Amino acid sequence: MKELLRSTDPTVLAFASALLQGEDIDCFQMDVNMSILEGGIGIFPRRLMVREGDYTLALRAMQDNEIPLGTET
Repeated sequence: MKELLRSTDPTVLAFASALLQGEDIDCFQMDVNMSILEGGIGIFPRRLMVREGDYTLALRAMQDNEIPLGTET
């Protein structure tokens, strides 16, 4: 798995996940349960992971839709 994007905004993560599903690219959100530690204030970013083989296609989908990745690529 390779990190595609990192965000504290759940709407960005939901939109990105929906776009990837539309492209038949499996993705997995990591750090979803960090809200227990942070008290639900959203300071820890969540990561969206994809398979290494799908990374290039997933990255192109994010760039085409101007989704901020929040990571160095």
